[in-house]
Amino acid sequence: MDPVIIVGAGPVGLALSLALAAQGVPSVVLDETSDKEEPRPARTVVLRADMAALVERLGCATVRDEGLRWVGWRGTQRRRQTRRVAFDLGLGGTEEWSEDPASPAAPAAPLHIPQHALTRGLRDAIAREPLVRLVTGSRLDEVEQDRTGVVARTRGPEGTWWRGSHLVGCDGARSTVRKLLGVRFPGRTAVERHAVAALRTELPWPGESLLHRQPPWRGAGEEITARPLPDGVWRIDWLLPPRGDLVTPDALVTRIRETLADWCEGTTPPYELLDTGVHTLHHRLARRWRVDRVLLAGDAAHLLGAIGTQGLDEGLRDVDNLAWKLSLVWHRAAPDALLDSYQSERRTAVAARLRAADQALPALRGGGGLRHYLPGAMRGPDALLADGHLGRGPLGASPAHPHSPLAAPFTEGMIPVGTPLGAPVEDVRVTAPDDTTVRLRDRLGQARFLVLLVAPGTGVWERRHWRTAGLMPRLEEAAEALPVASEVLVTDAYPGAPAHAVLLVRPDGHLVAAFAGVRPEELRAAADAARGAAPRETPEGPEDQENPEEPSGKKARARTAGNAGTAGSAAEAELSVELPAPAEASLGHDRTADVH
Repeated sequence: MDPVIIVGAGPVGLALSLALAAQGVPSVVLDETSDKEEPRPARTVVLRADMAALVERLGCATVRDEGLRWVGWRGTQRRRQTRRVAFDLGLGGTEEWSEDPASPAAPAAPLHIPQHALTRGLRDAIAREPLVRLVTGSRLDEVEQDRTGVVARTRGPEGTWWRGSHLVGCDGARSTVRKLLGVRFPGRTAVERHAVAALRTELPWPGESLLHRQPPWRGAGEEITARPLPDGVWRIDWLLPPRGDLVTPDALVTRIRETLADWCEGTTPPYELLDTGVHTLHHRLARRWRVDRVLLAGDAAHLLGAIGTQGLDEGLRDVDNLAWKLSLVWHRAAPDALLDSYQSERRTAVAARLRAADQALPALRGGGGLRHYLPGAMRGPDALLADGHLGRGPLGASPAHPHSPLAAPFTEGMIPVGTPLGAPVEDVRVTAPDDTTVRLRDRLGQARFLVLLVAPGTGVWERRHWRTAGLMPRLEEAAEALPVASEVLVTDAYPGAPAHAVLLVRPDGHLVAAFAGVRPEELRAAADAARGAAPRETPEGPEDQENPEEPSGKKARARTAGNAGTAGSAAEAELSVELPAPAEASLGHDRTADVH
């Protein structure tokens, strides 16, 4: 079969190509630029533990070598510490945790890494992967598609026609793919602005991230964030007024000296300034993420980042959700309808994140407004900000898909466990078929479903002693009969699950169903639904309804860049239901969005 064409060689496009290759799907990555990214120490990304694990599974060594896992996070208001959270630096960590010091559950440590280091690590992994072809200097000019595939025409030194089974636009906020499809990209421009500096110095809390609200010194602004990197480097962000003046070099140096002096008992410590910039955050959401065989991912599909949320982290979640579905369709192991669930699940999750941020901002920035509509808002601004930075609640928690079209039909044998249906499973230790003990997360991303048996006591026995005893023979037989590839794993315990419970887990780690014992027919029905063979209609809100003025898949098969600009301008005149904002063209006039 033809390879998948990926447009854009940023972290999302590179990660998608590697995720597909891990599942036996070849791809061609069309890179408009050269094969090197200019080092920008002030341009960094924060990855939650599960997305950092995803990138590491894809072979990106720089995650370990050039990234830093924080040991803790602290919130401060004026000169008073309001909270401190210690992170789990092990392989585990949990999605459900408490700030109570007596609680054994701790959040998994996020990872902070310069974006150029992440990109370089992904490119190095691609250089070792024969199923990925990276073509530099290739600017997309035209896309055509039919019932059997997609054709992309590029300009540049290797300008030519490329034939693929599908095409995924990972080409950023000004996505050419999105414009060629005529898909609208409404939202809000310049939601927040931050002055940014990367510098090497010593601060009183090594390895910890800091959120300082309402600093007491004049001219500091409303909020400062300090995030550590390896080798004593820190990225510091100052929240700027919405319509403030440009940040001059002298003004930024003054901010740096005053901030460091306050944090270091009145004396500015020695520091080396490495990089500076201004980070402007936009909130936008593409109206459609799939048009027949063409899909969008990453910044081409959404822009977000206010209140501690991380846009690249969400882009990698697009990759995690899409790769296994595209792989099953490419291998003809699932119907084409499976790809519809990518938009249904991911767009709904990002829309909820954007809506939560928009509702929280008036309360956090002193405007009142919609605060009472946001769950948890009555806990106060500190709690809302902590949610975004710590990865929990509507502003930061890993997305669940309880109303997914892939949800398993309810049966009598289903039981509740500590993980809600559609949510990411806990990263427990499991025994694999090769007799090794690994983390559950290590077995994800292979286009196979995981069948997890909870069997207390098996951890102290060699697999050969119990693989032919009890429920195992029947469970392995049931797994072999599933309509998708699967792997049977065994764990001593799983939160909230009784002994002999059987969990069915998607390739991206989301729970499909949990059963009381081995129930072959029910297990098969759940797996069939999860691969899109039994689609169910899911009610959608106004923002998810297809606009009759948007081009259908048939109408959008061939569209030049010039035509796309005309069609897009007309469509952009309409405002989004959930994110009213000016037209997409405003992004082109923003000269400050140079740091992410």
